[in-house]
Amino acid sequence: MNNQELFEEIDNSQSMTEEYFGLSLKKFLFLLSIVLLLGVYIGVLFYGTNSLEVLFDLQDYENFLETEITRLKSENASLQKEYFELKEISAPINGKEK
Repeated sequence: MNNQELFEEIDNSQSMTEEYFGLSLKKFLFLLSIVLLLGVYIGVLFYGTNSLEVLFDLQDYENFLETEITRLKSENASLQKEYFELKEISAPINGKEK
């Protein structure tokens, strides 16, 4: 082999990223970093302090509070009814107590 054939063989060879992905090494590393950063960002959204899990927990807690409010209103109404019935029994007749 002479020098010219060696140079032609070197020029025709491609890097592994060009061969498999059709991108230069610089472009491949840039796209890989973008994909990794996007993956980390999505991971934080799903599993971080501002995640969907926290949202669902808060919605469950809101539903619990709404049912608790309904229960307490009902209990309050029955206690007020009982209070006024007891007050009516102990109220003086014609303004005078017996």
